[in-house]
Amino acid sequence: MAALLRASLPSGQLFISASSDSPADGPFAGLSGKPLGAFKIDGSPLKMARTRNARLTKLGSIEKNMVHYRNLSQRQTPKFMVIACADSRVCPSDVLGFRPGEAFTVRNVANLVPPFQHGASETSAALEFAVNSLEVPCILIIGHSRCGGIQALMRMKVGSDSRSFIKDWVSIGKGARLSTEAAAGSLSFDMQCRHCERESINGSLLNLLTYPWIEKRVREGTLSLHGGYYDFVNCTFEKWTLVYREGMEDGSKYDIKEHSLWS
Repeated sequence: MAALLRASLPSGQLFISASSDSPADGPFAGLSGKPLGAFKIDGSPLKMARTRNARLTKLGSIEKNMVHYRNLSQRQTPKFMVIACADSRVCPSDVLGFRPGEAFTVRNVANLVPPFQHGASETSAALEFAVNSLEVPCILIIGHSRCGGIQALMRMKVGSDSRSFIKDWVSIGKGARLSTEAAAGSLSFDMQCRHCERESINGSLLNLLTYPWIEKRVREGTLSLHGGYYDFVNCTFEKWTLVYREGMEDGSKYDIKEHSLWS
């Protein structure tokens, strides 16, 4: 899928990678980060040999890219800031084929961006560093199908006094829930969640504009904001762009453009 994403975009646009390798044959494909002895191999020498040979092959691939890794050891210049969900089924680098150094990434429950007024959080701190220090030219928020955080948001009882870290966090997306209830309230719970998964991405894109240093760069044209939705059930990826400028039609300052679907 990553190869399709890169090939479908013109030069200089989103998802262009420094390498034409797909995640299946990238330098870290197949590496779990565990020591060899931690694998369950059922006592099979053949499985042990295959695992060892696979790791040696990947290490050889890393050696061939030593110039790239030496450069990374000196500094990072990522082209993307990615905000994705903490869900174990959704790995942005695996889905989009990013190489080390290409994407500065933060993951949280339901890939939410709190508004500037929310105060300090790991997401706002990561945004500040990525935009002000690394000066990334693109921010991409990636949502996904069957998101547990969005399900928690949609199940949340209004006016409940029970305290929960999850409830407090997903409440950031309450605007998306209200929009979903208005637009899809007659549908099944699963369909409402599916609608809210996309709606919350757009809500987070708008929340990005509450950060003064993000709004300034978007207005100047040095920073672009993008939404993405990964449906791992149907193996599709949608991508769209938030356009923000004064004097747009109907008096709005923003619009959604360049909607694309890959499958």
